[in-house]
Amino acid sequence: MAALPAFDRLVAALEKLPGIGPKSARRLAYHLLSAPEHDAGALTAAVAEARARTHSCSVCHSFTEVDPCTICSDPSRDARLLAVVEDAADVEVLERTREFRGRYHVLGGALAPLRGIGPDDLHVADLIARVERPAAGDALDEVLLATNPNVEGESTALYLARRIKPLGVRVTRLALGLPVGAALEFADEITLSRSLSGRREI
Repeated sequence: MAALPAFDRLVAALEKLPGIGPKSARRLAYHLLSAPEHDAGALTAAVAEARARTHSCSVCHSFTEVDPCTICSDPSRDARLLAVVEDAADVEVLERTREFRGRYHVLGGALAPLRGIGPDDLHVADLIARVERPAAGDALDEVLLATNPNVEGESTALYLARRIKPLGVRVTRLALGLPVGAALEFADEITLSRSLSGRREI
Protein backbone atom coordinates (compact mmCIF):
# COMPACT_ATOMS: atom_id res chain seq x y z
CA MET A 1 0.00 0.00 0.00
CA ALA A 2 1.27 3.47 -0.85
CA ALA A 3 2.30 5.75 2.00
CA LEU A 4 -0.60 7.61 3.60
CA PRO A 5 0.92 10.52 5.52
CA ALA A 6 -2.44 11.92 6.68
CA PHE A 7 -3.58 8.49 7.84
CA ASP A 8 -0.30 7.92 9.68
CA ARG A 9 -0.64 11.29 11.40
CA LEU A 10 -4.16 10.34 12.51
CA VAL A 11 -2.87 7.02 13.90
CA ALA A 12 -0.04 8.82 15.71
CA ALA A 13 -2.51 11.28 17.23
CA LEU A 14 -4.83 8.48 18.40
CA GLU A 15 -1.89 6.60 19.95
CA LYS A 16 -1.40 9.52 22.31
CA LEU A 17 -4.77 8.79 23.94
CA PRO A 18 -4.52 6.85 27.22
CA GLY A 19 -4.94 3.11 26.86
CA ILE A 20 -4.66 3.20 23.06
CA GLY A 21 -1.86 1.14 21.55
CA PRO A 22 -0.71 1.01 17.90
CA LYS A 23 -3.24 -1.67 16.87
CA SER A 24 -6.18 0.05 18.54
CA ALA A 25 -5.12 3.37 17.04
CA ARG A 26 -5.11 1.89 13.54
CA ARG A 27 -8.55 0.28 14.08
CA LEU A 28 -9.96 3.60 15.28
CA ALA A 29 -8.41 5.45 12.35
CA TYR A 30 -9.93 3.04 9.84
CA HIS A 31 -13.29 3.31 11.61
CA LEU A 32 -13.22 7.12 11.52
CA LEU A 33 -12.37 7.15 7.83
CA SER A 34 -15.07 4.59 7.03
CA ALA A 35 -17.78 6.28 9.12
CA PRO A 36 -20.38 8.52 7.46
CA GLU A 37 -19.25 12.11 7.08
CA HIS A 38 -21.78 13.44 9.60
CA ASP A 39 -20.57 10.98 12.30
CA ALA A 40 -16.94 12.01 11.87
CA GLY A 41 -18.02 15.65 11.80
CA ALA A 42 -20.06 15.22 14.99
CA LEU A 43 -17.01 13.82 16.77
CA THR A 44 -14.84 16.69 15.62
CA ALA A 45 -17.48 19.23 16.67
CA ALA A 46 -17.95 17.58 20.08
CA VAL A 47 -14.21 17.69 20.80
CA ALA A 48 -13.98 21.32 19.69
CA GLU A 49 -17.01 22.34 21.77
CA ALA A 50 -15.76 20.51 24.88
CA ARG A 51 -12.36 22.17 24.60
CA ALA A 52 -13.91 25.60 24.06
CA ARG A 53 -16.43 25.40 26.92
CA THR A 54 -14.51 23.38 29.51
CA HIS A 55 -11.85 24.97 31.69
CA SER A 56 -10.18 24.55 35.06
CA CYS A 57 -12.13 25.44 38.21
CA SER A 58 -10.38 28.35 39.95
CA VAL A 59 -10.84 26.64 43.33
CA CYS A 60 -10.26 22.90 42.89
CA HIS A 61 -8.75 22.75 39.35
CA SER A 62 -11.21 20.12 38.14
CA PHE A 63 -12.83 20.52 34.72
CA THR A 64 -15.94 22.65 34.64
CA GLU A 65 -18.11 24.84 32.42
CA VAL A 66 -18.99 27.21 35.28
CA ASP A 67 -16.61 28.79 37.78
CA PRO A 68 -16.46 27.74 40.53
CA CYS A 69 -17.54 24.22 39.64
CA THR A 70 -20.80 22.73 40.89
CA ILE A 71 -19.06 20.74 43.65
CA CYS A 72 -17.10 23.72 45.02
CA SER A 73 -20.24 25.88 45.01
CA ASP A 74 -22.55 23.23 46.51
CA PRO A 75 -23.40 24.29 50.09
CA SER A 76 -24.45 20.74 50.97
CA ARG A 77 -20.88 19.42 50.53
CA ASP A 78 -18.83 18.93 53.70
CA ALA A 79 -16.33 21.79 53.59
CA ARG A 80 -14.36 20.23 56.46
CA LEU A 81 -13.23 17.31 54.29
CA LEU A 82 -10.95 17.73 51.27
CA ALA A 83 -9.89 14.89 48.95
CA VAL A 84 -6.67 15.43 47.01
CA VAL A 85 -6.55 13.60 43.67
CA GLU A 86 -4.11 13.55 40.78
CA ASP A 87 -6.44 14.21 37.86
CA ALA A 88 -9.93 15.52 37.14
CA ALA A 89 -10.99 12.01 36.07
CA ASP A 90 -10.36 10.82 39.64
CA VAL A 91 -13.06 13.19 40.90
CA GLU A 92 -15.62 11.41 38.75
CA VAL A 93 -14.43 8.01 40.01
CA LEU A 94 -14.88 9.01 43.67
CA GLU A 95 -18.22 10.68 42.93
CA ARG A 96 -19.54 7.44 41.43
CA THR A 97 -19.12 5.71 44.80
CA ARG A 98 -21.66 8.14 46.36
CA GLU A 99 -19.70 7.72 49.60
CA PHE A 100 -17.62 10.91 49.59
CA ARG A 101 -19.44 14.15 50.37
CA GLY A 102 -16.50 16.49 50.83
CA ARG A 103 -14.75 18.70 48.31
CA TYR A 104 -11.78 18.11 46.04
CA HIS A 105 -8.39 19.44 45.04
CA VAL A 106 -6.91 18.29 41.72
CA LEU A 107 -3.10 18.32 41.65
CA GLY A 108 -2.78 17.97 37.89
CA GLY A 109 -0.49 14.94 38.15
CA ALA A 110 1.95 13.38 40.59
CA LEU A 111 5.51 14.10 41.63
CA ALA A 112 7.91 12.42 39.21
CA PRO A 113 11.47 13.73 39.65
CA LEU A 114 12.85 11.44 36.93
CA ARG A 115 10.49 13.12 34.46
CA GLY A 116 11.20 16.57 35.82
CA ILE A 117 7.84 17.01 37.57
CA GLY A 118 8.22 18.69 40.94
CA PRO A 119 5.87 20.47 43.38
CA ASP A 120 6.03 23.70 41.37
CA ASP A 121 4.62 21.86 38.34
CA LEU A 122 1.51 20.79 40.27
CA HIS A 123 -1.22 22.64 42.18
CA VAL A 124 0.58 22.07 45.49
CA ALA A 125 0.92 25.74 46.47
CA ASP A 126 -2.84 26.21 45.95
CA LEU A 127 -3.53 23.17 48.13
CA ILE A 128 -1.36 24.46 50.98
CA ALA A 129 -3.07 27.85 50.70
CA ARG A 130 -6.51 26.18 50.95
CA VAL A 131 -5.40 24.39 54.12
CA GLU A 132 -3.71 27.41 55.68
CA ARG A 133 -6.31 29.99 54.71
CA PRO A 134 -9.70 28.32 54.17
CA ALA A 135 -12.64 30.37 52.98
CA ALA A 136 -14.90 31.80 55.69
CA GLY A 137 -16.69 28.97 57.47
CA ASP A 138 -14.73 26.31 55.56
CA ALA A 139 -12.11 25.34 58.16
CA LEU A 140 -10.68 21.94 57.27
CA ASP A 141 -10.69 18.99 59.66
CA GLU A 142 -9.28 16.36 57.31
CA VAL A 143 -7.32 16.11 54.08
CA LEU A 144 -7.74 12.75 52.35
CA LEU A 145 -4.81 11.91 50.09
CA ALA A 146 -6.38 9.91 47.25
CA THR A 147 -3.40 9.74 44.90
CA ASN A 148 -2.84 6.58 42.89
CA PRO A 149 -1.36 3.49 44.61
CA ASN A 150 1.87 3.48 42.60
CA VAL A 151 5.39 4.75 43.27
CA GLU A 152 4.66 8.30 42.08
CA GLY A 153 1.32 8.47 43.88
CA GLU A 154 2.83 7.19 47.13
CA SER A 155 5.72 9.66 46.91
CA THR A 156 3.27 12.48 46.29
CA ALA A 157 1.13 11.44 49.27
CA LEU A 158 4.16 11.30 51.58
CA TYR A 159 5.36 14.70 50.42
CA LEU A 160 1.93 16.28 50.91
CA ALA A 161 1.51 14.67 54.33
CA ARG A 162 4.81 16.22 55.45
CA ARG A 163 3.62 19.62 54.24
CA ILE A 164 0.10 19.45 55.67
CA LYS A 165 0.48 17.76 59.07
CA PRO A 166 2.37 20.70 60.66
CA LEU A 167 -0.63 22.88 59.80
CA GLY A 168 -2.71 21.03 62.39
CA VAL A 169 -5.05 19.24 59.97
CA ARG A 170 -5.69 15.50 60.09
CA VAL A 171 -4.19 13.73 57.06
CA THR A 172 -5.56 10.37 55.90
CA ARG A 173 -4.86 8.02 53.01
CA LEU A 174 -7.25 5.84 51.05
CA ALA A 175 -7.17 2.30 52.43
CA LEU A 176 -5.67 -0.09 49.93
CA GLY A 177 -6.30 -3.82 49.81
CA LEU A 178 -7.75 -6.70 47.89
CA PRO A 179 -10.39 -5.85 45.30
CA VAL A 180 -13.74 -7.61 45.58
CA GLY A 181 -13.64 -10.94 43.78
CA ALA A 182 -9.85 -11.18 43.76
CA ALA A 183 -8.05 -14.42 44.68
CA LEU A 184 -5.23 -14.30 47.22
CA GLU A 185 -2.88 -16.20 44.92
CA PHE A 186 -2.98 -13.38 42.36
CA ALA A 187 -2.36 -10.56 44.86
CA ASP A 188 1.08 -8.97 45.07
CA GLU A 189 3.00 -8.66 48.34
CA ILE A 190 2.38 -4.91 48.75
CA THR A 191 -1.37 -5.31 48.35
CA LEU A 192 -1.46 -8.22 50.82
CA SER A 193 0.67 -6.32 53.32
CA ARG A 194 -1.68 -3.35 53.18
CA SER A 195 -4.69 -5.63 53.45
CA LEU A 196 -3.23 -7.17 56.60
CA SER A 197 -2.23 -3.88 58.20
CA GLY A 198 -5.62 -2.36 57.35
CA ARG A 199 -7.65 -5.30 58.62
CA ARG A 200 -10.68 -4.51 60.75
CA GLU A 201 -12.91 -6.32 63.18
CA ILE A 202 -16.16 -7.80 61.83
